[in-house]
Amino acid sequence: MHRRSSGSPVEDEDSSVSRTDDGPNPIDEKSRSQIARRGTSFDLRRDGSATPRSRNSSMWRTPSSQPSNDTKPMPLGSPRLPMEAPSPDGRRARQSRLRSPWSCSILTALTTCVAVVVLISIVQSFAGRQVGGDGCGVPMMSPTFIRMLEFDTEHTRFASKYNLFVYREEGVDPYTQDNIGLNGVPVLFLPGNAGSYRQVRSLAAEASRHYYDVVRHDESRHAAGTRSLDFFMVDFNEDMAAFHGQTLLDQAEYVNEAISYILSLYHDPRRTRRDPGLPDPSAVILIGHSMGGIVARTALTMANYQANSVNSIITMSAPHAKPPVSFDSDIVHTYKQINDYWRDAYAQTWANNNPLWHVTLISIAGGARDTVVPSDYASISSLVPETHGFTVFTSSIPDVWIGMDHLSITWCDQFRKAIIKSLFEIVDARRPTQTKPRAERMRVLKRWYLTGLESVAERTLPQKEANTLLTLEDNANTILAQGQRLILRELGLQHGPDVRLLPIPPPGVSGKKFTLLTDQSLDKNGNVEVLFCSVFPLSNGRSTNFALNLDFSGGTVGSTRLACKSAAEDSIHLPSSTRSSKHAYDRNAPFSYLQYDLEGLAEHQFVAVVDKANVPTLGFLVAEFSDSSDSLIRAKVGLGGLLSAGLKMRLPANRPMLTEVKIPALHSSLLDYRLKITRDSSKPEIFAPLLRQSVSDPHESKFFVNVNEVNVNLHGMAPFMPPAISEQAALGGVSFQLWTDPTSGSTVDISLQVDLMSSLGELVMRYRTIFAAFPLLVVALVLRKQFQVYDESGYFIPFTDGLDRALRSSFPLLLVAMSLLASSLATSKALPQTDETLHWRTNSTETPIDFTKNDLLLGSQDAFFWFLVPVFGLISVGVCVLVNYLALALVNICSWIYGASHSKSGYIRREDRGNFPIFNTPTPRRRIIHTAILLILVSTVIPYQFAYMVACIVQLATCVRAQWHAKETRSTSHTNFGNYAHSILILMLWILPINVLVLLVWAHNLVVHWFMPFSSHHNVLSIMPFLILVETMTCGAMIPRITSRLKHITSMLFFVIAIYSAIYGVSYAYLLHHLANLLAAWFVGIYLFGTNFSPRRLWRIIDDDETPSESGNSHVKKKP
Repeated sequence: MHRRSSGSPVEDEDSSVSRTDDGPNPIDEKSRSQIARRGTSFDLRRDGSATPRSRNSSMWRTPSSQPSNDTKPMPLGSPRLPMEAPSPDGRRARQSRLRSPWSCSILTALTTCVAVVVLISIVQSFAGRQVGGDGCGVPMMSPTFIRMLEFDTEHTRFASKYNLFVYREEGVDPYTQDNIGLNGVPVLFLPGNAGSYRQVRSLAAEASRHYYDVVRHDESRHAAGTRSLDFFMVDFNEDMAAFHGQTLLDQAEYVNEAISYILSLYHDPRRTRRDPGLPDPSAVILIGHSMGGIVARTALTMANYQANSVNSIITMSAPHAKPPVSFDSDIVHTYKQINDYWRDAYAQTWANNNPLWHVTLISIAGGARDTVVPSDYASISSLVPETHGFTVFTSSIPDVWIGMDHLSITWCDQFRKAIIKSLFEIVDARRPTQTKPRAERMRVLKRWYLTGLESVAERTLPQKEANTLLTLEDNANTILAQGQRLILRELGLQHGPDVRLLPIPPPGVSGKKFTLLTDQSLDKNGNVEVLFCSVFPLSNGRSTNFALNLDFSGGTVGSTRLACKSAAEDSIHLPSSTRSSKHAYDRNAPFSYLQYDLEGLAEHQFVAVVDKANVPTLGFLVAEFSDSSDSLIRAKVGLGGLLSAGLKMRLPANRPMLTEVKIPALHSSLLDYRLKITRDSSKPEIFAPLLRQSVSDPHESKFFVNVNEVNVNLHGMAPFMPPAISEQAALGGVSFQLWTDPTSGSTVDISLQVDLMSSLGELVMRYRTIFAAFPLLVVALVLRKQFQVYDESGYFIPFTDGLDRALRSSFPLLLVAMSLLASSLATSKALPQTDETLHWRTNSTETPIDFTKNDLLLGSQDAFFWFLVPVFGLISVGVCVLVNYLALALVNICSWIYGASHSKSGYIRREDRGNFPIFNTPTPRRRIIHTAILLILVSTVIPYQFAYMVACIVQLATCVRAQWHAKETRSTSHTNFGNYAHSILILMLWILPINVLVLLVWAHNLVVHWFMPFSSHHNVLSIMPFLILVETMTCGAMIPRITSRLKHITSMLFFVIAIYSAIYGVSYAYLLHHLANLLAAWFVGIYLFGTNFSPRRLWRIIDDDETPSESGNSHVKKKP
């Protein structure tokens, strides 16, 4: 390897020998004797210019051309920084060296200002997003938590770390110290990342009180197997499974052992009050919050999982699709193994080969209010088919209609009531599994969690038998004309029951559907009942088969008899929308809505609307048959058209009650929109306009009452999300359903515009990890430029100067290349398949799905967003500049403190500046021993992340001392080292967040007295290069220059880090540490080969056979 000296050109005032006009000053006798003892010679030429002999050599040199091994520099570097004369190609670098590290070019300053403005705009947009109000009711409870002390080390090896509790509601659940009163269906709650087991108290309290107040008094439900719910909960000691894969696996293992123990409790008559005629439970219902939902899914993949012990899983705000952060390799690999297991299970052709065939998985997301976990990650469309699970948002759940943050989803009163009521609907204690069959569970859960307006929603009317006999007199006023709309503005005007019949169009008519909206309840206790009827043959005796007879004939001859079915079970709740309505979640009585396609009504001839009010009552009802050509509008507009001109349309005055607008182009979760609905509000209306915004995958619906202007944001096609199993769910777009009063006689104008400022806030949750990955691209390019200049000229320019040079050369080119790559990845249908790609084997002829194709770069499936690459690059530049100045400020403050504490030790004379060592350091042997001890601890006790943090602290101390010495000496060599040490510190600081999260998990384990080491974080090779590099720099050793072609390896390594940070930095951020570690290994190699390292030299250091002069500890002059 051909090298120049590790020193740098210096000016005359930096020389250790001052000169006068008459010639060189003589060296004092003491200096001469010291030079002679060290066996060195000194160049005393007047002009100090470089000659062919001296251009590539240091001023300080040994007299022999082949120095002996005894005088070779240490492998950890010499504490002295040699210097050389300036070369012609170093003039620009010399000017850069004279610039302060605080100075920056106009280009850098402008770039930083623009970046800061964009960053502030994004933060303000995110903080001020319109995500709905906090309308959750506050629950009431009287909790008691009983710890299961017998679940000890005999049952699990985690007994000292985790705990198991059972919940009892005071005043409701009877229990004693000996008998905890288990008499229902076991439910196990799993808290999330750093979550508390006490979060279950709202759900468990509602379960106890609902059973005590409602269910236990219903004999029919009791006979159907409905029993109480016994809530157990796991105390994970606030462990952080989101940051560490091994912790996730440990929790899953403990959950399986807890399930086995819970099931065993029901075999002990001393602990249960269960009906002896019921079978013992063989399965547990799992409810998981956040990472607890992932633990629930992981438990089913573990070796200690008891087959069929879990068949129902409900998760809340759980990131199923991707890990929240990718800073730990274990969490990324564990996620992949879990998701592959579930995909492979449901890909089996035969149910017998699917271990998850009887398992239902419901994922519930909070929506835009959740700022902890992106709600996009809650989607399970890439994991589970629709027959076994679905994803739904809380804003879609009937009678909830509100978005929730990450914590309120565990206690929100409206939501907990819906969850508990749905659980009581799926339990069946008469079966060992304690739940109804899978298909029936799915029907129940869809009815409770979906709006009923989805295409997958099922109607019970076709499966029902007629149970009502309706008798009417032959009166033409009772039957409306074909196509006539039924309008009731008030009920009970006849002072008694009244009925109206709407003829159903003949089956040949296509594209029609029946819709009905009322503010009354359609059940047996309401004032309105809707029946679908067929003409009943005049056959005496048949009427006795009906459960209900409604006779409106008055005993007249020639009456009409109809066999009818009630539509009450298909009633859909919609938020009440009146002139005084403000929010969908207001505690007002909901509207009741019915909707049927004409094909589903083929066996019926009439729709009977029965007004059961006996006195005049406020209320309305609107019912009609409408054509799809009038009620359905498909907007053919792209994102470009929406950005430029928006979308405008006008609904005529004779429109149907329901108008649906479908916009396939609105599928991205990165854009927000502003929707305006304008009408003549001066005209009287039966009800105010009601708007539903919906996405089919995942099931997200938002309702807006008394709508005028709303902010539209959605969770549709999101970055980095794996593709869905079903191709139909790929690009459905957004659907807007608008209910308006069709009798108002006024037109309605709809306007949709892209809201750019609001859209900026969407970048935070979708790309928050990219703000840790993209800045490394900038740092790598800056260091690459610094080393290029250093290898060419010998000057190590400041970080800001390197940034300015990168902005003028490599950085724009790389952004252009990344932008083209982002566009190419988005437009391509699929990446090349690899051996690791999991094939969805539902059909051998189908194209296999690559579930990792959206992991690269922006992760976007839309080429429209290519411009985000330069936007993130611009922000990264600004962030790097700010971090650089913060680091400089910290180093300068610490340097001032360091200098103040050492001011009494002496000062540095002008003539000694060139010969002054950076700072005194421990002997090489001691430093080697310190490094070896730390590596031994890494391999046994501490994770390498802890050692990395120590290395960062040591590097900060090195920068502090280097900064002080550079100010004191003002020499080029010290300035070079200060700039070099500072740039390495900046690189290490950007790698630090990747290691901090695992370090937090380790520290938490120490707090809870869990000393089991992390098996995956004790690889000494993952930290050894960093430790050696940092230890080498503590003695002030400047990295040698490389003048041969090997210098391109340094540039290549930095370039690889930059490219990887941009392409894979979000999905596989943990590898950034290893790439930086590889770079550190290369730097260590430069040090070793640049100092002619030999094993003999290392052995002498270990044997402590070094004299002070050999180890480089030269004298430091003190103040006389």
